[in-house]
Formats: sequence, C-alpha cells, structure tokens
Amino acid sequence: MRVFVTGSTGVIGRRVVPLLATAGHEVTCAVRSGRQGAAASKLGARAAEVDLFDRARLVEAVAGHDAIINLATHMPRSFGRMFLPGAWRQNDRIRGVAVPNLADAARVAGVGRFIQESFAPIYEDRGDDWIDEGAPVQPAHYNRTTLDAERAVHRFSEAGGVGIVLRFAALYGPDSSQLGQMVAFVRRGWGLLPGRPSSFFSSVSHDDAATAVVTALSLPAGIYNVADDEPLRHRDFVDTIARAAGAAPPRLFPEWLTALGGSLAKTLARSLRISNKKLRDNGWSPRYPSARDGLPLAVAALP
Repeated sequence: MRVFVTGSTGVIGRRVVPLLATAGHEVTCAVRSGRQGAAASKLGARAAEVDLFDRARLVEAVAGHDAIINLATHMPRSFGRMFLPGAWRQNDRIRGVAVPNLADAARVAGVGRFIQESFAPIYEDRGDDWIDEGAPVQPAHYNRTTLDAERAVHRFSEAGGVGIVLRFAALYGPDSSQLGQMVAFVRRGWGLLPGRPSSFFSSVSHDDAATAVVTALSLPAGIYNVADDEPLRHRDFVDTIARAAGAAPPRLFPEWLTALGGSLAKTLARSLRISNKKLRDNGWSPRYPSARDGLPLAVAALP
C-alpha cells in the first residue's frame, strides 16, 4: 500500500513510519524542509515538501497514494504554555483549515482511505461509567476545532472514501516533555491532575498509539477510541508516577483550583473511563494494558 503521512516527526509519527516501512508499505512523508526530509529518509520513507494550507499542492502530493495518515498537530511544549492565551491557535488552524484541505485533496486525487488523529478527552464527564464512541462529547474552548477535523473525515466517507477517526487518550512516553514535567512536579510533592482523586484518567503509550494507527489501515470507516485497557483514577495515576520516580505519593491540587485553570483544567478534571472495545474487536490490543505497566518504563527512559 502507498501511504502518505503527515506529522511524521512527532511522537507518534516517528514510530508509525518505521512500522509501515517494516510491514512493506511504500511511505511518503510530508515535510516542510530538507532537514525533515533527511529525517524521513532515515525512517525508511521518501519525502515530499508540502504546505498543508496549499490545497493545490496537496492534490499533487497525495495523488497515487492509497491512504493518508494525518498526524499533524502543533501542541504547546509545556504545561505552563498550554494555559497561555493563543497557545492553541496554530493547532486550531491545522484542525480547522489544514485537515479539510487534506481531506478534500484526498477526495480529488482519488485516495481511498483517510486516517485522522483526534482527541478522546472531548467526551463529557461520565463518572464511573465506561465511555464508548457513541457517548456525548463536550469540547472545551481550547479544543473545539477537534470536531472540525472529525467533520472533514465524515464528509470524506460520505463522498465514498473510508474515513477513520482515532480518538487518542492522554499520550505518554519517554519523549514526552509533559511526562518529564509531571515527574518533576511529583518530586516536589505535587500531582498535576486537577479534579477529584477518584476521577478516571484514560491514557495510552506512544508505542501503542502507533500500532493503532497501523491497524487503522484495515479498519472499517468510523470513530475509534485509542486507550489502554484499564484507565486509572487520578490518585492511582500520579502515585504510579511517584513510585516510578522514587518519590513519595504527591498531593493533588484542591478541586476549587480547577476553575482558575480555565477550559483546559476543567477538561483534565473530567472523569473519563474510555473504552477501547471497538478497536480491540477489530484486531488491536495495547502492549501495556494500563499505565501501571507502561509508565514505569517511560519514566525510567526519560532523558
């Protein structure tokens, strides 16, 4: 299969591309510079210099491919920056403009399959209930364009293609700057998860997210949750980090502070017990069943 990948230098993309190449797929990586092109070559792919906001160029670049995997994002690099005004502006532009551009280019060029990364924490708080793909969503102000991207994929499917939306739970891995910051705060005695200690926090490792993307090359059209088997409660999640870091169990921020953190803090405070059953029923399973299994390895491998 000929596969066109955007976001190939991100934490998921740089795992996905070698997996695709090893499986025998012919991979093209969208890049913005020669330096990124050299990185794509090292991963076993060819490079195509494109601008995701140039629809005409995108049509040329994706022509002849069987599938597009869009992993392009622009996430703030630290927890502190996530709360700053305008921190999510470029990410909004990618989801609200670039994703429809890419989906339209795929349709015009005759690409049969479009796989789009998305965000599972857009679900509304469901307490202790399991959350499947049909559960109500409640995007916050900072991530409202997530649904713009998903609607572009839906239109692609309506036009006759196979559109796949992968709603990733909270991602973690040794190359995550956010995990490094969480460890630093835990060592100072604080756990960076607002809300109730009993709320559920769904996560998935970078490695497991990458295998889910590869699995999506054979999935029926639709939305799929990508999460580990056993979401942990907030208290258990930060305590797992503490044990891995050799630190004492940290304090959690009082619930009343959540309101001061805006829409991002309110989203993190939700209880989200996200089910991966639909994806598991279609052949995927995580290497790490829960963060208890994956976090210690990720923390040990932090720079």
